[in-house]
Amino acid sequence: MPKIYRLSRIQVVPADLDRVWEFFATPRNLNELTPPEMHFTILSGADEPMYAGQLIEYRIQLVPGIVVSWLTEIVHVEPKRRFIDEQRFGPYKFWYHEHRFEPTRDGTRIEDHVTYALPLGAIGTIAHALWVRSRLEAIFDFRAHAIAKIFPA
Repeated sequence: MPKIYRLSRIQVVPADLDRVWEFFATPRNLNELTPPEMHFTILSGADEPMYAGQLIEYRIQLVPGIVVSWLTEIVHVEPKRRFIDEQRFGPYKFWYHEHRFEPTRDGTRIEDHVTYALPLGAIGTIAHALWVRSRLEAIFDFRAHAIAKIFPA
């Protein structure tokens, strides 16, 4: 059984739920939430609004010189409430990402909850400790800053 890891982030933005949902329900907007050094490229599946069963294929650069393909399926959508994407093919052994949205007095609360596992057993565990966890944290830090710019006060 692989080691399971979790990452959660919460952010409140001063924008109404309709506007926030519209942004997140448009898969091509993922470009704006991904650090430029990852050379994120959508290959297919992002041309229409999000729906359950949607497959989105893209490429990312893990480190300079190492580019991987990633196929994600949107497995669950509750409009203006939450959606879930799961990796079907990619760098993780397991990837489950739940996005939640809730209106608040101050705007919209955005929550990300990621559950993931790495391949390669003990090597994956070491890679997580040395690099993967901090890299994921940096990606979600970038994402939080990008979201704050997209939905400014």
